[in-house]
Amino acid sequence: MTQLNKTASGANSCGARLKDAREKARLTQEEVSTRLKMPVRVIRSLESDDWQEGSPVFVRGQLRSYARLLGIDIEPELVRAGVSEVAPSTLVSHTHTPRYQRLFEQATRRAVYIAITAVIAVPVWLATRPHLSNVPDIQSLEVPAIVTAPTGPAEPAATVAAPQRTPVIASMGSLRSPATVETTGLSLSFTGDSWMQVFAPDGRMIEQGLLGNGEQRDFGQQEIGRVVLGNVSAVDVRRNGRSVDLAPFSRANVARFTLSSDGSLAPVVD
Repeated sequence: MTQLNKTASGANSCGARLKDAREKARLTQEEVSTRLKMPVRVIRSLESDDWQEGSPVFVRGQLRSYARLLGIDIEPELVRAGVSEVAPSTLVSHTHTPRYQRLFEQATRRAVYIAITAVIAVPVWLATRPHLSNVPDIQSLEVPAIVTAPTGPAEPAATVAAPQRTPVIASMGSLRSPATVETTGLSLSFTGDSWMQVFAPDGRMIEQGLLGNGEQRDFGQQEIGRVVLGNVSAVDVRRNGRSVDLAPFSRANVARFTLSSDGSLAPVVD
């Protein structure tokens, strides 16, 4: 502990000045103790300049608080008594990291990070590589020609004809051969977009779809039982080659009619 210089008893000591000011203010040591919230023994020690029990920091604070209470300035006495401000200790660093060492540590951390990333990423890449390199085989849709055993001398390879691919035509309507169309029946010719539904006599759906300009559908007389046509103005209906007036069967530009066994048309009863 830092020893404080006790001044000789007299009017110039801190304790003597505090005691003299307290008595002039007509305060007792107990009253000062209550106001400063200090024990009475501390007040007595301060007035008698007995400061050996406390550290310089606490003693200086107690003396200043006592002086402020009494309204006096004791800074000169504090300086003479060695209770002046304590300067903070100067911090001196005894360790210094050279610049090359810091750079080495940074490079080492980066290398460790790269190594960890490689350890994780490389096995994943090796595991997924076979799947990425697989290319699906494309099989030809051509039907190979049936080769029969030659009965005569073999012909040159240049004369063998390449197999022909039969085109497939996709259509919304059912594929029907011209040979299967009866000479008598119902013919539908479309000059614009129209929705068509054709049902068999037993109620089974034969064909439905949206047909456009230039398309035509032919049905046998015994093949259909009921027909629904949208946008009637864009449909030319012929029965046995004769044009049919759809006005009696139309409502809101939609025609609904049935075809009897003798080929006559009749409106659909709702």
